[in-house]
Amino acid sequence: MSMKKNENLTLTRFFYAAYALAGITILSLLLLFLPACSNNREPDLNYPTALVTACTQGDSLFILQLDDSTTLYPTNITRSPFGREVRALVNYSETDIANHVYINWIDSIRTKNPVPTMGAQNDSLYGTDPIEIVRDWVTIAEDGYLTLRVRTLWGGTGKKHNINLLTGTNPDNPYELELRHDALGDICGTMGDALIAFNLNAMCPSANPIKMTLKWQSFSGEKSVEFDLRPSSRRPFFLNEIPEMTSRVD
Repeated sequence: MSMKKNENLTLTRFFYAAYALAGITILSLLLLFLPACSNNREPDLNYPTALVTACTQGDSLFILQLDDSTTLYPTNITRSPFGREVRALVNYSETDIANHVYINWIDSIRTKNPVPTMGAQNDSLYGTDPIEIVRDWVTIAEDGYLTLRVRTLWGGTGKKHNINLLTGTNPDNPYELELRHDALGDICGTMGDALIAFNLNAMCPSANPIKMTLKWQSFSGEKSVEFDLRPSSRRPFFLNEIPEMTSRVD
Protein backbone atom coordinates (compact mmCIF):
# COMPACT_ATOMS: atom_id res chain seq x y z
CA MET A 1 0.00 0.00 0.00
CA SER A 2 2.84 2.37 0.86
CA MET A 3 4.60 1.54 -2.44
CA LYS A 4 1.37 2.26 -4.35
CA LYS A 5 1.14 5.72 -2.78
CA ASN A 6 4.79 6.42 -3.55
CA GLU A 7 4.25 5.41 -7.18
CA ASN A 8 1.21 7.69 -7.48
CA LEU A 9 3.17 10.57 -5.89
CA THR A 10 6.06 10.02 -8.28
CA LEU A 11 3.71 9.99 -11.29
CA THR A 12 2.01 13.15 -10.08
CA ARG A 13 5.35 14.94 -9.70
CA PHE A 14 6.35 13.73 -13.17
CA PHE A 15 3.18 15.13 -14.79
CA TYR A 16 3.57 18.47 -12.98
CA ALA A 17 7.18 18.71 -14.13
CA ALA A 18 6.15 17.85 -17.70
CA TYR A 19 3.44 20.50 -17.70
CA ALA A 20 5.83 23.10 -16.29
CA LEU A 21 8.47 22.26 -18.92
CA ALA A 22 5.91 22.48 -21.70
CA GLY A 23 4.72 25.86 -20.39
CA ILE A 24 8.26 27.21 -20.27
CA THR A 25 8.90 25.97 -23.83
CA ILE A 26 5.73 27.60 -25.19
CA LEU A 27 6.51 30.87 -23.37
CA SER A 28 10.03 30.87 -24.79
CA LEU A 29 8.71 30.37 -28.33
CA LEU A 30 6.21 33.21 -27.88
CA LEU A 31 8.95 35.55 -26.66
CA LEU A 32 10.98 34.78 -29.75
CA PHE A 33 8.22 36.02 -32.02
CA LEU A 34 7.10 39.04 -29.97
CA PRO A 35 8.50 42.43 -31.10
CA ALA A 36 11.23 43.88 -28.93
CA CYS A 37 10.26 46.80 -26.74
CA SER A 38 11.83 50.11 -27.78
CA ASN A 39 13.72 52.23 -25.28
CA ASN A 40 12.92 55.37 -27.28
CA ARG A 41 9.98 57.01 -25.54
CA GLU A 42 7.76 59.21 -27.68
CA PRO A 43 7.45 62.74 -26.25
CA ASP A 44 4.23 64.09 -24.81
CA LEU A 45 2.99 66.40 -27.57
CA ASN A 46 1.39 68.72 -25.01
CA TYR A 47 4.77 69.88 -23.69
CA PRO A 48 8.02 71.13 -25.25
CA THR A 49 10.97 68.79 -25.43
CA ALA A 50 13.55 71.56 -25.33
CA LEU A 51 14.38 75.25 -25.50
CA VAL A 52 16.59 75.94 -28.52
CA THR A 53 18.01 78.59 -30.79
CA ALA A 54 16.37 78.13 -34.20
CA CYS A 55 18.84 79.28 -36.81
CA THR A 56 20.57 78.45 -40.07
CA GLN A 57 23.94 76.91 -40.77
CA GLY A 58 25.81 77.87 -43.90
CA ASP A 59 23.57 79.32 -46.59
CA SER A 60 20.20 77.94 -45.51
CA LEU A 61 20.42 74.68 -43.54
CA PHE A 62 17.93 74.85 -40.65
CA ILE A 63 19.38 73.72 -37.32
CA LEU A 64 18.46 73.81 -33.65
CA GLN A 65 21.15 74.82 -31.18
CA LEU A 66 20.25 72.89 -28.03
CA ASP A 67 22.92 74.37 -25.75
CA ASP A 68 26.39 75.88 -26.00
CA SER A 69 27.79 72.76 -27.67
CA THR A 70 24.96 70.55 -28.99
CA THR A 71 23.41 71.00 -32.44
CA LEU A 72 20.27 69.18 -33.60
CA TYR A 73 19.45 68.62 -37.28
CA PRO A 74 15.73 68.45 -38.16
CA THR A 75 14.88 65.76 -40.70
CA ASN A 76 11.48 67.11 -41.74
CA ILE A 77 12.17 70.88 -41.88
CA THR A 78 15.10 72.07 -43.98
CA ARG A 79 14.49 75.82 -44.03
CA SER A 80 13.77 78.11 -41.12
CA PRO A 81 10.08 78.96 -40.77
CA PHE A 82 10.94 82.18 -38.92
CA GLY A 83 13.07 84.17 -41.37
CA ARG A 84 15.66 85.02 -38.78
CA GLU A 85 17.42 83.58 -35.74
CA VAL A 86 15.11 83.22 -32.72
CA ARG A 87 14.79 81.31 -29.51
CA ALA A 88 12.04 78.71 -29.63
CA LEU A 89 10.25 75.93 -27.79
CA VAL A 90 10.26 72.68 -29.71
CA ASN A 91 8.77 69.23 -29.36
CA TYR A 92 10.79 66.63 -31.24
CA SER A 93 11.24 62.89 -31.55
CA GLU A 94 14.63 61.26 -31.78
CA THR A 95 15.59 59.30 -34.89
CA ASP A 96 18.01 56.44 -35.44
CA ILE A 97 20.73 58.93 -36.38
CA ALA A 98 22.47 60.77 -33.56
CA ASN A 99 21.51 64.46 -33.23
CA HIS A 100 18.94 64.14 -36.04
CA VAL A 101 15.40 64.81 -34.86
CA TYR A 102 11.86 64.90 -36.21
CA ILE A 103 10.07 68.12 -35.27
CA ASN A 104 6.52 67.53 -34.05
CA TRP A 105 5.93 71.24 -33.43
CA ILE A 106 7.96 74.39 -32.87
CA ASP A 107 6.91 77.81 -31.55
CA SER A 108 9.09 80.91 -31.56
CA ILE A 109 9.73 83.11 -28.54
CA ARG A 110 9.78 86.87 -28.93
CA THR A 111 13.49 87.49 -29.46
CA LYS A 112 14.96 90.99 -29.30
CA ASN A 113 18.20 92.89 -29.10
CA PRO A 114 18.89 94.95 -25.96
CA VAL A 115 18.40 98.69 -26.28
CA PRO A 116 20.65 101.51 -24.99
CA THR A 117 19.60 103.53 -21.98
CA MET A 118 18.03 106.90 -22.67
CA GLY A 119 18.76 108.25 -19.20
CA ALA A 120 15.95 110.39 -17.82
CA GLN A 121 13.65 109.29 -20.64
CA ASN A 122 13.76 105.59 -19.66
CA ASP A 123 10.56 105.78 -17.59
CA SER A 124 8.49 107.32 -20.37
CA LEU A 125 10.01 105.21 -23.14
CA TYR A 126 10.30 101.81 -21.48
CA GLY A 127 7.83 101.93 -18.58
CA THR A 128 8.05 101.39 -14.85
CA ASP A 129 5.50 98.62 -14.32
CA PRO A 130 6.57 95.77 -12.00
CA ILE A 131 7.42 92.33 -13.29
CA GLU A 132 8.66 89.07 -11.81
CA ILE A 133 11.27 86.69 -13.21
CA VAL A 134 10.26 83.09 -12.64
CA ARG A 135 12.85 80.54 -11.56
CA ASP A 136 12.24 77.90 -14.22
CA TRP A 137 14.06 75.66 -16.70
CA VAL A 138 13.37 78.15 -19.51
CA THR A 139 14.89 81.03 -17.53
CA ILE A 140 18.45 80.54 -18.66
CA ALA A 141 21.53 82.20 -20.16
CA GLU A 142 23.03 80.08 -22.94
CA ASP A 143 24.19 80.26 -26.55
CA GLY A 144 24.63 84.02 -26.20
CA TYR A 145 20.97 84.56 -25.26
CA LEU A 146 19.16 85.48 -22.08
CA THR A 147 15.75 83.77 -22.07
CA LEU A 148 13.28 84.71 -19.35
CA ARG A 149 9.99 83.44 -18.09
CA VAL A 150 8.30 86.52 -16.68
CA ARG A 151 5.16 86.99 -14.60
CA THR A 152 2.91 90.03 -14.23
CA LEU A 153 -0.72 91.17 -14.25
CA TRP A 154 -2.76 90.69 -17.43
CA GLY A 155 -6.15 92.27 -17.94
CA GLY A 156 -7.50 89.72 -20.36
CA THR A 157 -7.78 92.32 -23.14
CA GLY A 158 -5.23 90.66 -25.41
CA LYS A 159 -3.04 93.76 -25.29
CA LYS A 160 0.66 93.05 -25.64
CA HIS A 161 3.06 94.38 -23.02
CA ASN A 162 6.39 95.92 -23.97
CA ILE A 163 9.45 94.38 -22.33
CA ASN A 164 12.94 95.68 -23.02
CA LEU A 165 16.45 95.06 -21.76
CA LEU A 166 18.51 98.20 -21.26
CA THR A 167 22.28 98.47 -21.53
CA GLY A 168 24.55 101.27 -20.30
CA THR A 169 22.55 102.01 -17.15
CA ASN A 170 25.70 101.73 -15.02
CA PRO A 171 28.72 103.64 -16.44
CA ASP A 172 31.02 101.66 -14.15
CA ASN A 173 29.78 98.25 -15.29
CA PRO A 174 28.98 97.71 -18.99
CA TYR A 175 27.64 94.25 -18.15
CA GLU A 176 24.87 95.51 -15.89
CA LEU A 177 21.46 95.21 -17.55
CA GLU A 178 18.03 96.51 -16.57
CA LEU A 179 14.76 94.82 -17.49
CA ARG A 180 11.93 97.28 -18.13
CA HIS A 181 8.19 96.56 -18.41
CA ASP A 182 5.52 98.78 -19.93
CA ALA A 183 2.05 97.26 -19.45
CA LEU A 184 0.52 100.02 -21.61
CA GLY A 185 -2.15 100.56 -18.99
CA ASP A 186 -3.05 96.86 -18.74
CA ILE A 187 -2.35 96.71 -15.00
CA CYS A 188 -5.49 95.05 -13.58
CA GLY A 189 -6.39 91.41 -13.80
CA THR A 190 -4.71 88.15 -12.87
CA MET A 191 -1.10 87.04 -12.74
CA GLY A 192 0.12 85.26 -15.84
CA ASP A 193 3.37 84.27 -17.52
CA ALA A 194 5.12 84.97 -20.81
CA LEU A 195 8.47 84.19 -22.43
CA ILE A 196 10.94 86.63 -23.92
CA ALA A 197 14.55 86.31 -25.10
CA PHE A 198 17.38 88.76 -25.71
CA ASN A 199 20.38 88.31 -27.99
CA LEU A 200 23.44 89.40 -26.01
CA ASN A 201 26.13 88.11 -28.36
CA ALA A 202 27.15 91.62 -29.40
CA MET A 203 28.09 92.33 -25.76
CA CYS A 204 30.55 89.45 -25.57
CA PRO A 205 34.09 90.59 -26.45
CA SER A 206 35.46 87.05 -26.78
CA ALA A 207 34.52 83.40 -26.59
CA ASN A 208 35.08 83.39 -22.84
CA PRO A 209 32.05 83.53 -20.52
CA ILE A 210 31.34 86.87 -18.87
CA LYS A 211 29.51 87.67 -15.66
CA MET A 212 26.47 89.89 -16.05
CA THR A 213 24.09 91.54 -13.60
CA LEU A 214 20.38 91.82 -14.27
CA LYS A 215 18.17 94.29 -12.38
CA TRP A 216 14.39 94.68 -12.46
CA GLN A 217 11.49 96.22 -10.55
CA SER A 218 9.42 93.44 -8.98
CA PHE A 219 6.09 93.70 -7.16
CA SER A 220 8.05 93.73 -3.89
CA GLY A 221 10.76 96.20 -4.92
CA GLU A 222 14.02 96.21 -6.87
CA LYS A 223 15.75 92.86 -7.39
CA SER A 224 18.96 91.75 -9.05
CA VAL A 225 20.76 88.56 -10.02
CA GLU A 226 24.14 87.67 -11.49
CA PHE A 227 24.60 85.15 -14.29
CA ASP A 228 27.36 83.84 -16.53
CA LEU A 229 26.93 84.08 -20.30
CA ARG A 230 28.96 82.32 -22.95
CA PRO A 231 28.58 83.72 -26.47
CA SER A 232 27.39 81.56 -29.32
CA SER A 233 30.09 80.02 -31.47
CA ARG A 234 28.08 81.29 -34.47
CA ARG A 235 28.04 84.94 -33.23
CA PRO A 236 24.72 85.55 -35.07
CA PHE A 237 23.59 88.82 -36.59
CA PHE A 238 19.90 89.57 -36.77
CA LEU A 239 18.07 89.95 -40.05
CA ASN A 240 15.32 92.51 -40.36
CA GLU A 241 12.61 91.61 -37.90
CA ILE A 242 9.44 89.94 -39.10
CA PRO A 243 6.21 89.36 -37.14
CA GLU A 244 6.49 86.64 -34.53
CA MET A 245 4.04 83.92 -33.67
CA THR A 246 1.35 84.86 -31.19
CA SER A 247 2.94 86.31 -28.05
CA ARG A 248 1.92 88.27 -24.98
CA VAL A 249 4.92 90.59 -25.07
CA ASP A 250 6.71 92.87 -27.47
